[in-house]
Amino acid sequence: MPRLRHLILAPLILAAASGSWAQSLQEVYQAALAYDAAYLAARAQADSAQYRAAQANALRLPNVVANGSASRNETDFPTNLLTNPSGATVGTGLTTAELVGRQPLFNRDSDARISQAETLVQAAQADLQTAEDELIVRVAQTYFDVLVAQDGLAAATANRVANGEQLASAKRNFEVGTATITDTREAQARFDLGTAAEIAADNDLRTKRVALDQLIGRSNVAPKPLAVPVALPVLAPSGIDDLVGQAQTNHPSVRKADLALMFAKLETDRARAGHLPTLDAVARAGANRVNGGSNPGTTSTYTLGVQFNLPIFSGYSVQNRIKETLSLEERSRNDLEAARRAVAQATRVNFFGYQSGQAQVKALEAAESSSKLALEATQLGYRVGVRVNLDVLDAQTQLFRTQRDLSKARYDVLLSGLRLRQASGTLLPTDINAVNAMLVK
Repeated sequence: MPRLRHLILAPLILAAASGSWAQSLQEVYQAALAYDAAYLAARAQADSAQYRAAQANALRLPNVVANGSASRNETDFPTNLLTNPSGATVGTGLTTAELVGRQPLFNRDSDARISQAETLVQAAQADLQTAEDELIVRVAQTYFDVLVAQDGLAAATANRVANGEQLASAKRNFEVGTATITDTREAQARFDLGTAAEIAADNDLRTKRVALDQLIGRSNVAPKPLAVPVALPVLAPSGIDDLVGQAQTNHPSVRKADLALMFAKLETDRARAGHLPTLDAVARAGANRVNGGSNPGTTSTYTLGVQFNLPIFSGYSVQNRIKETLSLEERSRNDLEAARRAVAQATRVNFFGYQSGQAQVKALEAAESSSKLALEATQLGYRVGVRVNLDVLDAQTQLFRTQRDLSKARYDVLLSGLRLRQASGTLLPTDINAVNAMLVK
């Protein structure tokens, strides 16, 4: 049918008119990785956590400090005819330099700090994975939004063209006296409504294109549509339990909550370290130089030993700090359980949504076939006089609306598959390739 060719060719005509070029989903994702501000911020945060951990590791390494000072002392003696007839002034200069090295030997608080820094690195990696998963879904959502808008505009254009043909037919029939003015007015109304819908669809496509360009920092990107025939992946109903189990273990939010619990336990270890001693090895090397006075010269000192510190009493602050950290540890434990329950619920919701989307696609595919047959039958009936113009207009509108809904439902299923993997914590950048393989080459 001519109007169906409009539906197929319209996206290609729009791409050529706008000067855009086709890009695959994988190419758009790679561009977003280098441009998206939210993802780049998360990656920078993950990088900074490594340097914070390196700062904490310095607590185990030697610490060397150089100290120095210089002073001069002058004494004015009173004039005395017998002992100091000239009123002389005696000056003494003192210069000191010291090098102090300290190597921690036993410090439970420092050990806990270092372990906490390591958990923060892992938590930053979990945040980075969350940002990457969100970027994958946002890229797919924005990419498919453009394709859905393109198909919507193509359907609106084809519907307007079909209504125009029906309007011309109604006018010819009215002129020869085989139809009433009502048919012409009904066809004119549908044509005007179709024109308005086409304008709205064109504006929607422009808006979706702007969102895609903003996401990747490029202009006139033309996404590739699904290849025909479309074969969507199918999930087995028995796989829901496996996905929930994976979600409660691998999801970034669960891992981060588990790391938060580990951090809280280490905070309790730090609090308990307030009762424990610390032991450091200390080495000193110094020199003192005296200028003037009765004993000028230079002396050197060298010291090597250990320093032991044992807290005796701190006003019950340590005991209360331990009680506080134990309460915070219990809070983190409950946060972990809440995270597990949340990802399990999200996984089940997305799984059922995916299955529902697959069923909806099958129903719309059947509806598309039925609508085509219904339109052909209605057009035949109109030509032989058993159907009126309004019946043809209704059948045309139903067909194009069904084709539009079917296009959206297919892309929604692909997006639901990515969201299901995101909810279960199994989403990987390589999953983009599987979706990309279903698009036009």
